[in-house]
Amino acid sequence: MENRFGPYLVSDDPSLVDFDTVHQWLTGSYWSPGISREKVEKAALHTALVVGVYSGREQAAYMRVIGDSTTFAWIADVFVGEEHRRKGIGKEMVRFALEHPEWQGLRRWVLATRDAHEIYRECGFTSLPEPERFMIYRPEV
Repeated sequence: MENRFGPYLVSDDPSLVDFDTVHQWLTGSYWSPGISREKVEKAALHTALVVGVYSGREQAAYMRVIGDSTTFAWIADVFVGEEHRRKGIGKEMVRFALEHPEWQGLRRWVLATRDAHEIYRECGFTSLPEPERFMIYRPEV
């Protein structure tokens, strides 16, 4: 699926992703500092939906949706290149995923963020109603 967002192309075609750029972004992020390029590509390969935004041939933004396309989805690795920020691209990627024809009727979409709560609220996300029900397993890496 592809959409136009102003001068940008939003696409779910993983063959368009510039993994050199995405790796550079993610390795410098707070959620995956130092991640290897191999892990970035492997994660994309095993992801149900990869969303890229492109300005011509340049990677402008990236995100992944992990899930089964039937009941559950987790939005991850949302990143907009610095020169493309403050243009609504992050929200557009999330809306692209939420409106994707293969991802309709899910019971639950979730994500985690340290600093972009307002962006996701504008897309319809709210805080967890019962956060005490959620748990995490995190062995030493």
